[in-house]
Amino acid sequence: MTATDLASADAGFPAIAPLAPRRSAAEIAYERLRAAVITLALPPGTVLSRTALAARLGVSQTPVREALLRLQEEGLIDVVPHSATRVAKIDMASAREANFLRLALEVEIVRRLAAAPSPVLAGGLRAEVARLKELRLQDEQAGFAEADEAFHGLLYGAAGVPRLRDLIRSRSGHLDRLRRLHLPSPGKADQIVADHAALADAIIAGEPAAAERHLRRHLSGTFADIERIRAEAPAYF
Repeated sequence: MTATDLASADAGFPAIAPLAPRRSAAEIAYERLRAAVITLALPPGTVLSRTALAARLGVSQTPVREALLRLQEEGLIDVVPHSATRVAKIDMASAREANFLRLALEVEIVRRLAAAPSPVLAGGLRAEVARLKELRLQDEQAGFAEADEAFHGLLYGAAGVPRLRDLIRSRSGHLDRLRRLHLPSPGKADQIVADHAALADAIIAGEPAAAERHLRRHLSGTFADIERIRAEAPAYF
């Protein structure tokens, strides 16, 4: 078939939409298991049975095995041959490395965004800050954590590097669990709202230096309180 034939054939079916990509059972199992680990619904030390997980997820053991392999690659589970598979404890070295990587990327992102303020981005940032404030008032921690991530995801998208967010996510399992552990601390959620509001204002006002300063403070908050976090939940480390 020639290029002309292909073009003609394509033109003959204008109303047929392409099929959406289907997610595999392994991908779904991975996402759900990872979410349970990151949110601490499956805390460090939890024994993971492939049989039980397959029954819970309604799939065979094969996709569960594939999902566990991916989580093992991220360092989120420990697999001991001929023994048990457990959720890994939070590794501080991994958490610090992920925070270093995230800080390096997001400093460049916020400086670029603040150097060329966008009205569209301004509206998006204000909406995300308003959503955070509302969820804080409702004391909805799960939704609040998701809104926190959405705010940062908006920055990556606005800078034209959304796939770098996926890179950060793949390296940030230990950091994300540490942040979830810190979130219920008195005043932490309020500080996140204040940090996001200040960062948004700096970007909208076209102030790169101020945007960088607010971001650095925001991303260093958990590590500034690390000793208390570890003292209150020693089994997680």
